[in-house]
Amino acid sequence: MNTMKQPLAENPFDSRQFLQTVPHKPGVYQMLDQGHEVLYVGKAKDLKNRLSSYFRGNIVNSRIWSMVRQIADVQVTLTATEAEALLLESNLIKKNHPRYNVLLRDDKSYPYIYLSTEQAFPRVSFYRGGRKQKGHYFGPYPSAGAVRDSLNSLQKLFKVRQCEDSFYANRSRPCLQYQIKRCSAPCTGEITEQEYRQQVTQTIRFLQGESQQVMDELVAAMDMRASKLEFEAAAEIRDQIERLRQISQQQAISGGQGDVDVVALQFASKTASIQVHTIRHGNHLGSRNFFPRVPATVSDEAEILGSFLAQYYLKRQIPAEIILSHLPDQPEVLAEMLSTTAQHKVSLSHRVRGDRAHWLQMANRNAQHALTSQLASRAGIEKRLYTLQEELELDYIPTRIECFDISHTQGEATVASCVVFGREGAIKSEYRRFNITDIQPGDDYAAMRQVLQRRFRKVVETDGKLPDILLIDGGKGQVAQAISVLQDLQVGNVDIIGVVKGEGRRADRDNLIIHRRRVVLPSHSSAMHLVQQIRDEAHRFAISGHRQRRQKARTTSVLENIAGLGPKRRQRLLKQFGGIRAISRASVDELAKVRGISQQLAEKVYGQFNRE
Repeated sequence: MNTMKQPLAENPFDSRQFLQTVPHKPGVYQMLDQGHEVLYVGKAKDLKNRLSSYFRGNIVNSRIWSMVRQIADVQVTLTATEAEALLLESNLIKKNHPRYNVLLRDDKSYPYIYLSTEQAFPRVSFYRGGRKQKGHYFGPYPSAGAVRDSLNSLQKLFKVRQCEDSFYANRSRPCLQYQIKRCSAPCTGEITEQEYRQQVTQTIRFLQGESQQVMDELVAAMDMRASKLEFEAAAEIRDQIERLRQISQQQAISGGQGDVDVVALQFASKTASIQVHTIRHGNHLGSRNFFPRVPATVSDEAEILGSFLAQYYLKRQIPAEIILSHLPDQPEVLAEMLSTTAQHKVSLSHRVRGDRAHWLQMANRNAQHALTSQLASRAGIEKRLYTLQEELELDYIPTRIECFDISHTQGEATVASCVVFGREGAIKSEYRRFNITDIQPGDDYAAMRQVLQRRFRKVVETDGKLPDILLIDGGKGQVAQAISVLQDLQVGNVDIIGVVKGEGRRADRDNLIIHRRRVVLPSHSSAMHLVQQIRDEAHRFAISGHRQRRQKARTTSVLENIAGLGPKRRQRLLKQFGGIRAISRASVDELAKVRGISQQLAEKVYGQFNRE
């Protein structure tokens, strides 16, 4: 592979001179703007012909015309084959997220079921990440929910432990899972190693799709127990067989063999819904839906699906067959790229019959349902935004709402949250948390002032996005802090609204403070419901951040930084005062009353929290 880079020029891009240097070979090209950001990544069998088409002066497509106007440089990478170019193109799209490419926004690796093998009593568990540990990996599953469902089924069937090793190693008696017959309790010797290994073997075979063979073995074991007049044990095996039969019927797809993915696309209103069904060893492991970002002017379903597939399989296990609702452009090139990546032959099927047609129909139906729900949700948000404009008598329709909330426990580990909502609903990629420091513990006004200063100072310095509406979870005092901060930073054209909890914390009695003026909307108002939804989301996001920070603080307490204050003395202090906040407020004399805390050590503790 050979890369040719042109230096970024300040002058307008000279396409004629550039094209003279481009060969008639396969490769990848990146179009960059004046700020050196990637506008578009593409691949071509013949780079010269493809790139020349962008600069002929008779472009009809408005999307391409708009993009070409912004080009300041084009970087070209030569490849040996077109399939290699497709693979490189997918990697570059994943890395740079160009605004004119169809983007798949999903960076998580797929989850597996992991069965350890280096222990006398192996554990079966949820796993995500690199497969470096010794053991068996089953999957990948399309979602964490699919793994949890399978683990739940395994608990009922084979009773192999799923607890953490640390929990397992410190048991003196069986836990609740044993009592409800979902674990065989190897931790306390309720089962022999040989019997447990047999359950592990059955688990492995079941996950490998050999449920019928496992069932046959269980039937033989049941008959043997019955012949020995061990009827209670035989009845347990009978119940296990019945559960296994039910689960196998739920998982199996009639006639299913091997590994297959079924991928269906539904596209409407500039929104793409892609459903992926995962079938391994003939068992349906679940499905997952994606909504890739599609540029406004792209409407070709083959292009959308082709871009999705190239990015989707970059870091995922690729099955031998992929059944598609639409055939992508140049399917043979895509199949070659996937085969090269997977190191085995991959076939793309489009027109299918029988069972495969049924699978594809099911995926299409699910993709359509997800698309309908997505569009309905978006339409619902827009309708409530219109209602908000009317009921608050705004002269605009809000397109960006930011809401801030503060969370702490008696002043400890204060965290502020910022959530963002737009016409599409929650914009989670722009959610932010702020750790609040250097304030009097429990001072919510100071916390709100600090987070707003940090947020809007950054907006001013970077010319960032301003919200139409700034929601504050609080009353007049909190709103006053927001007004003061925005005035100090000379930020205008932002409506500040406080959301005041109703009497008795009843949602139907919530009211609003708009620039120090109280407004009461009807409890059935869809606009009020939207405000409450955003407020509750900010509250949820703040609490989760606070809990994480508090947990971290309690495992690495500020008390650990004090020389001479060991674990036992720290524990006595915390028990005596009930928490960090109370210790921070205590006098030297009060601290010295705790057993083991000398006057000198008390002064050190006091100084830790009361530095000038």
